[in-house]
Amino acid sequence: MSSVETWAGTYTFTAPRLLEARSVAEVQAAVAAGGRVRALGTRHSFNDLADTTGTLVTVTQIPAEPVLDEAARTVTVGAGTRYGVLATWLEERGWALHNLGSLPHISIGGAIATGTHGSGWANGSLSTAVTALTYVDARAELVTIGRGDDGFDGLVVGLGAYGVVVRVALEVQPTYAVRQDVFHGLPWEALLDDVGSVLGAGYSVSVFTTWAEPTLDQVWRKTRLAGPDDEGGVPETWFGVPRDRSSEGRLVAGSEENLTPQGGIPGPWSQRLPHFRLDSTPSNGDEIQTEYFVDRRDAADAIRAVRALADRIAPVLLITELRTVAADDLWLSPAYQRDVLAIHFTWQNRPDDVRALLPAIEAALAPFGARPHWGKFHGMGAEDVRRVTPRLDDARALFERLDPGGVFTGAHLMRLGLREPR
Repeated sequence: MSSVETWAGTYTFTAPRLLEARSVAEVQAAVAAGGRVRALGTRHSFNDLADTTGTLVTVTQIPAEPVLDEAARTVTVGAGTRYGVLATWLEERGWALHNLGSLPHISIGGAIATGTHGSGWANGSLSTAVTALTYVDARAELVTIGRGDDGFDGLVVGLGAYGVVVRVALEVQPTYAVRQDVFHGLPWEALLDDVGSVLGAGYSVSVFTTWAEPTLDQVWRKTRLAGPDDEGGVPETWFGVPRDRSSEGRLVAGSEENLTPQGGIPGPWSQRLPHFRLDSTPSNGDEIQTEYFVDRRDAADAIRAVRALADRIAPVLLITELRTVAADDLWLSPAYQRDVLAIHFTWQNRPDDVRALLPAIEAALAPFGARPHWGKFHGMGAEDVRRVTPRLDDARALFERLDPGGVFTGAHLMRLGLREPR
C-alpha cells in the first residue's frame, strides 16, 4: 500500500494492506480472508497502536446512518463517524452528547477505544456514553454487546484488541447552550492551593501552561447555561484576573484561526465544548502528544512534580493542558475507579528530544500511579502499565477468549501485555 501515516506524521504504518471499507460486509470479508487485522480510525494517534502485519481496516468511509431513539435517549451511528459530524446532526434535532473532546475531527470508534476524553469535574470520558457496541469478531460475524452484558466494561475501551467496531450506541440528552470564557495569568497558587476551585469552576475547564511562566498562561471556562436568560454566573474578575472579553482566541502557533468562539458568547454545545472548529485544521498539526492521568486527590502534588522539570520541558513544549475526568468502571479507562487529572503535553515535532524527556516525567509521576493515554507517546513498559491498570489481566483474558487465534493482536498490544505474545 502507499505510505499511510498518523495524523501528525509521527508514525508510518508498516501494514502491507489498507482497506477503506465502504460497508460492514467488506469488513467481514477482510476478517474472513484470514491473517491479522487491525482497525484504523481517523489516525489521531501518535504511536504504533493500530499497526499490524496484516490488513489495516478503516471504517471511516462506511455511511454514518445515525438512528435516534428519543424514548431510550440514545443514538446509534457508524463507528467511523467523526464526533463533530454527529454533534451537528444531533444539534439540528434538539439533542446533545454529554461532552466532546477538544478535537471534533476524531472518529467515535477510535476515541472510545482509547479512553479519549473531554473535560469536567463531573464529566466522564467520551467512552462512558456508550450503551452498546456492534463489532466484527474473529469469525467475521457481527456481535452486539450492551451495557450490563458480561464483558461490556472490558470492551468499550478495547483498543481494537478483540474485533472491528462498526456501530456504536451513545446516550443523548436535550440540547443545551455553553459559553466559553478565557482568563489569562491566574496565579499558580490559585490552582495548587485548591485544584477544584479552578478545574471545577465550570462544566468543562482547561488550564494551559508552558510550566515555566510565572502565572498560568490561560484558563478556559466552559459554562453550561440553563436557558436563554442564564448568563452562567461567570465573574468579570477571577482570582484578581479580568475576563478576556475578546472572541479572538489563541493557543499555540498555527491555531489562532481555528478555535471555537470565546469571549462569553453563548452558543450550542457542539460549537463550544470542542476547542477547535470542525471546518478547520485541528490543533497545530505539526506536533507530538503525550498524556498521563493521576488521581485527582494527588493533582496538586503531581503538578508540582512536573513543574520542577519546567526548565527541561519548556524548550521542547508547545503547550500543556490540564483537565479533569470523572471516574468510571471501564477496565482499561484511564479513569477506572478514580477521578483523575489529565496532564497533556503537546510537543514540538522533535521525537528524539521528546523521548529523552519522557523518562524524567514518568519518574516524577510514578509515585502517583500515573496511567498513560493509550494512543499517545509514552515510555512505559509492560510492568509499568500493569502496575497502574488494575484490570489489565482481566482485559487480556477477555480478548484472548474472544480472539484465541490472535487475529486482532499487534506488536504494540503484545509489548504492553494487552495480548499474549505470538
